[in-house]
Amino acid sequence: MIGRSSRLLAALLATVLVAGCGAAEAGPQPWHGGRIFLATGNTTGVYYQLGGGYADVISRHLPGYEARAEPTGASVENINRLASGDMEIAFSLADTAADAVAGRGAFEGQPQPVRALARVYSNYTHVIVRADAKITKLSGLRGKRVSTGSPKSGTDIIAGRLLTAAGLDPDRDVVRATLSLPETVKRMRAGTLDAMFFSGGLPTPGIADLLASAPGRYALLPIVDLMEPLTARHGSVYTTAELPKEVYRTRSGTPTVTVANVILVSADMPDQLAYDLTRLLFAYQADLVKVHPEAGNFTQQSASGTDPIPLHPGAARFYQRG
Repeated sequence: MIGRSSRLLAALLATVLVAGCGAAEAGPQPWHGGRIFLATGNTTGVYYQLGGGYADVISRHLPGYEARAEPTGASVENINRLASGDMEIAFSLADTAADAVAGRGAFEGQPQPVRALARVYSNYTHVIVRADAKITKLSGLRGKRVSTGSPKSGTDIIAGRLLTAAGLDPDRDVVRATLSLPETVKRMRAGTLDAMFFSGGLPTPGIADLLASAPGRYALLPIVDLMEPLTARHGSVYTTAELPKEVYRTRSGTPTVTVANVILVSADMPDQLAYDLTRLLFAYQADLVKVHPEAGNFTQQSASGTDPIPLHPGAARFYQRG
């Protein structure tokens, strides 16, 4: 993975070489040398798929720029890398991004200088248990082996909050493992985990593969009964929806907790670049839908509703112009 310092050095050397060759006076140079890195998530999740599609759109339709999607541990890691200048664009769950702006939770006392380009599709919280365990509610995970997602991910955060809302200490009352989605799926199949959490769009490829590999062996757990204690402590950032039975070919739909996703950039990104990156999301939305159907689940009106995460001024200008 290319670090920020080496990328800046490469851009500086390129500038020196051009000057040394007696090139004509150049206009404004592309920000960060024209390289845009997108912080996404696990390789079998929607962030990575959609991020790859967005990177392709940027590379093809934003002159002077080349973009690449990077797999990561998702939300918290993404925001940290965005704030440090290691990434130019980051996908994040809205609850994690709200914590970053306010300087709370994983960012306690350290508000992060991030801004939103758009609120996009919603993530559905998947809680999957072994069907033979006969677990019918989250409090039934007491003493069980549970993966709460990659370290510093939005999944790990919401899993901890849900376990707390169910009256469990996430670090004492379950045997907690913080694993990537591919590793979680591997261990669920091996029988070394009893349950797993994942917050993702529909369908999440890794989960689709797990459920299709052994029909009837696993069950999705309904968790909407935890909304009252969840919102009492964390506000209205969470909503509810039914995970349709058609998505993973389950016997019935599963009521679950949802949270919006946002696309973030740093506060110091040039306004025109932020405007153009926002414009591309809608000008080529049909191309993104071909990568993953969740790309069709936002509009200009819904995308501008990022509160409490401030819109980047360039993105705000795009929405104002309609």
